[in-house]
Amino acid sequence: MNEKQVKDKILEVLEHHKVGTLATVQQNKPHSRYMTFHNEDLHLYTATDKDTHKAEEIEQNPYVHVLLGYDGKGFEDPYLEVEGKAVINDSKELKEKLWNEYMKHWFKGPEDPDYIVLDIQPTQIRLMNVEGEDPQTIQL
Repeated sequence: MNEKQVKDKILEVLEHHKVGTLATVQQNKPHSRYMTFHNEDLHLYTATDKDTHKAEEIEQNPYVHVLLGYDGKGFEDPYLEVEGKAVINDSKELKEKLWNEYMKHWFKGPEDPDYIVLDIQPTQIRLMNVEGEDPQTIQL
C-alpha cells in the first residue's frame, strides 16, 4: 500500500468506528477506558468531564494511546493503534461543534463548565490487520 492508500484506509476506519480505548498514564502505569471519538482528518477528539482521572492524568503526562476499529470478528478486522499527545480544550466553538443529544446523559449542554474536550494530535498511526498487508505506520 502506498502512503495515500494507507491514509485513506485509516480515515475509513476512523469514520466507521467511533468507540475505542484511550490509555493514559497513571502513576507510571497504563490506564485504559472506552471512549467515543470524533475525527477531523487524522485529528481525534473525545468529550469528558473536567473532574475525571483522565483529565488529571493528561495534565500530568499528555501522551496517550488509542485503539480504534476492531469488530471482534477476527482476522481481517482492520484497526488502528494511535500514539499522540492530548491537550484539554474547552473552547466554546469546539464544544458546540462536537455536542450531540447523547451527551445530555452527562452534561447540561455545550455551555456546561464541566464539559471539556480531549484534543488528541496523533504523532503516529499504525494500521493493523488489513488482509494481505503487513502493518503500515504513518508518522505525523
